[in-house]
Amino acid sequence: MGEVLWRPDPGRAETTRIEAFRREAERRWGRALPDWAALHAWSIDAREEFWTSVWEFCEVRATRPWDRVLDQPDAMPGSVWFPGAELNFAENLLARTGSRPAIIATSEATPRRELSWDGLHREVARCAAALAGLGVGRGDRVAGLLPNGPEAVIAMLATASLGAVWSSCSPDFGAQGVRDRFGQIEPRVLIACDGYVYAGKRCDVLPTVAGLQRDLPSLAATIIVPFMRPFPDLSGLARRTTWETWLDQAPDRPLAFEPTPFDHPLYILYSSGTTGLPKCMVHSVGGTLLQHLKEHRLHTD
Repeated sequence: MGEVLWRPDPGRAETTRIEAFRREAERRWGRALPDWAALHAWSIDAREEFWTSVWEFCEVRATRPWDRVLDQPDAMPGSVWFPGAELNFAENLLARTGSRPAIIATSEATPRRELSWDGLHREVARCAAALAGLGVGRGDRVAGLLPNGPEAVIAMLATASLGAVWSSCSPDFGAQGVRDRFGQIEPRVLIACDGYVYAGKRCDVLPTVAGLQRDLPSLAATIIVPFMRPFPDLSGLARRTTWETWLDQAPDRPLAFEPTPFDHPLYILYSSGTTGLPKCMVHSVGGTLLQHLKEHRLHTD
């Protein structure tokens, strides 16, 4: 167990982002962090220094800086990170612009699609305007019953840009499983696919959507993404429209980012539901952002 199986080439290691982070942390805090073990120990023993460095190194965009890094550090639960800071999750994810691909998507039901960073900005702006036109604002919930694809990313970012809360379920969940989850959060808008294809089998999701409309009185609108067929029959649904029609009818407004506190809700995820109803697990704007930045910039270079 003590044998080293692989070691990166020293030249390659010197050019990694985590090596740049290590050197910057040594300079910033006047500490000796000669290797990975020392860096790891510092991240645990000096949490306020470590997360301050992650914030600064990853150039988090914030409308208002924090007053302190950490309140009640020994409370679990109860500790409060970066009180006073205000930021927007979508603004940070959309910091990049240009013609390079932001999303590359393919599936059994759809051909390969690419969306550039500039294209993603445009689509998120359209979706945010459409959501705002339905009255969605800070703290409101938007539910997605969607496969992994551009529409899910666009809808999530648009929701976050407004300071609203995104929650999603896979379309292959059973109707009761979706109802058990979304029924707890009172979503204002449901964005769902018409169906999906798996291993050559076509699976219709519209009956599940119809049931959700009956069971979720909070819904102001249902948006259907034609995923399995180009023109799905929506006659069995109320207060519904298709994705492109909805976006085309949205008011023309520039993309803006609602500042929210660091611990403002961003996502509602769910436990498995093996011991009763699935438990709602709320993930914060700032916590999710910092974890993603750390993982992508430092762990995966």
